[in-house]
Amino acid sequence: MSYWLLKSEPEEYSYADLMREGKAVWDGVRNPQAQGFLRQMRVGDLALFYYTGTVRAVVGIARVSREAFPDPTNPDYIAIEVIPVCALAQPVSLAAYKAAGFVDFALVRQPRLSVLPVPESIWAWTLRQGGLPEGFDADPSAYKPT
Repeated sequence: MSYWLLKSEPEEYSYADLMREGKAVWDGVRNPQAQGFLRQMRVGDLALFYYTGTVRAVVGIARVSREAFPDPTNPDYIAIEVIPVCALAQPVSLAAYKAAGFVDFALVRQPRLSVLPVPESIWAWTLRQGGLPEGFDADPSAYKPT
C-alpha cells in the first residue's frame, strides 16, 4: 500500500462533501507531476485529505476506490475515484509539519503541488497528531466513515 495527499479548497469540495456523497472523482488535476502521481495510485491506497487556502491542514483520510481513468472534465488527463475512510479527531496543520522539521516533505517543499506521495514515517506521524489509533492503516477496510 502507498500513501498520498490530495489537496482541496474546503469551499470548493470539503471532506464533509466526500463523506456525504460516499465517493468522489478526483479530477481537474493538470500539473504533469501530480498527474504522474495519480497514475501510480492503486485501489486500496490511502490518502490524506488536505485543505488548502486559509485552513492549510489535513482533516481526513480517503481511500482510492478506482485507479486512473480519463478525466471527465478533459479526457487528455486522468482522474481517480476516492471514498471516505474517516475524519481526523483533530486537524494537522501545515505549520505542524514545518515545526516537526519535515523540510523534505513535498507538502512543505512544493506547496503548489495538488497530489503528492507521503512517506510512511510522515503518514504515521500524521495519524498520531490527528488522533487516530496506532495501527489504523494496518486494516483500513475495518474502518467505516464516521
